[in-house]
Amino acid sequence: MNRRHFLHTTLLASIAATARAVRGRPPRIVLRSSWQTVNIGDIAHTPGMLALLERHLPEAEITLWPSNVDNGVGEMLQRRFPKLKIVSVKPDVAELYAANDFLLHGSGPSLVGEKQVALWRAQGSKPYGVLGITQGTPGPATIEILNGARFVYFRDSVSMAAARAAGVKGPVMAYGPDGAFATDLRNEEKAGEFLRANGLEDGRFLCCIPRYRSTPYWLIKPGTQFDAAKQAQNEEKKEHDHAPLREAISAVVRETEMKVLICPEDRTQMALGREMLFEKLPVDVKPRVVWRPDYWLTDEALSVYVRSAGLFGNEMHSPILCVGNGIPAIVCRWASQTSKGFMWRDIGLGDWLFDFDNEADVRRMPGVVLAMAKDPAGAKQKAGAARAFVRERQLEAMTELRRHLQE
Repeated sequence: MNRRHFLHTTLLASIAATARAVRGRPPRIVLRSSWQTVNIGDIAHTPGMLALLERHLPEAEITLWPSNVDNGVGEMLQRRFPKLKIVSVKPDVAELYAANDFLLHGSGPSLVGEKQVALWRAQGSKPYGVLGITQGTPGPATIEILNGARFVYFRDSVSMAAARAAGVKGPVMAYGPDGAFATDLRNEEKAGEFLRANGLEDGRFLCCIPRYRSTPYWLIKPGTQFDAAKQAQNEEKKEHDHAPLREAISAVVRETEMKVLICPEDRTQMALGREMLFEKLPVDVKPRVVWRPDYWLTDEALSVYVRSAGLFGNEMHSPILCVGNGIPAIVCRWASQTSKGFMWRDIGLGDWLFDFDNEADVRRMPGVVLAMAKDPAGAKQKAGAARAFVRERQLEAMTELRRHLQE
């Protein structure tokens, strides 16, 4: 433990003792999070934030106010965080407000829980804050809520600039990484069984994730209306967006001893990975490529990722899970995915970020994947430096939260 960390820890312990003495009980935080369960990345926002709170405010009592914890997600969270209280999707807000001290809006693609934050504000003057969101140009109602927050941390610099330009002037506005970076869930038993069954050895394989331009939620979320325009773009772009991934897979298999695992982040990607990646690979490459046919939860996926040599593909949160655990990861993005991909540039991994709307980036990506596979030690060192930066910024955010728990 270095001197700075020791002094910081000592100060926080003193503050915590003072806060407990004033209240006569531990601080109580409501975490507004858990947006959906069809995507392991959306799932990861919550356990990541809970792990941060556990690490930096271990004395706090946490209540999760979710949108969705079905499909085994609630049980997975309770296994890792047995003291966690999970309320219903539509709790008695007055009761929740009366029993708790602070509302924390967790990471997400926007101020997802804006309506619920407004309900909290309507109860009185108890504080709230926002940690780790992407934000487009906000409207007047969103600006008012953001300005009333004790702090707003944006998970990418583009979002922060957009909010400032729109007139958001909260007391603390800064860069704050997506909470999913801190996710530490594990399911070693299921992961081990899968790896053994498919001949994947620790440190001797890469993971690859496909993705449509727009997630066809109508295939996986009951009640979601089919969007003909989005599906037309998906069909138009799917060869363009997956050909460089196939090229990278082939290069890795032919030029290194690594294998490649094609795996999903959401429930639409198993079929997509088979169609656009595995089935189109050259015959000499296929024997060292594994296609996963089943969806998985975040705990099993992360247990596989941390035993890989790295990950690449068209998703965002599996790379976040990897880098948060010191595993190299390359991100491919396009404009319709919002500005969240730019967080890779913000944490020092700009040369592992590829814009698939830019043909120069499309051509360059397979070579960078191959370089990562050929130098696993160097790649891991680079990922470790990014993780250290993320953890420093998360510490700052947690310190700010602790300060407001004294109010």
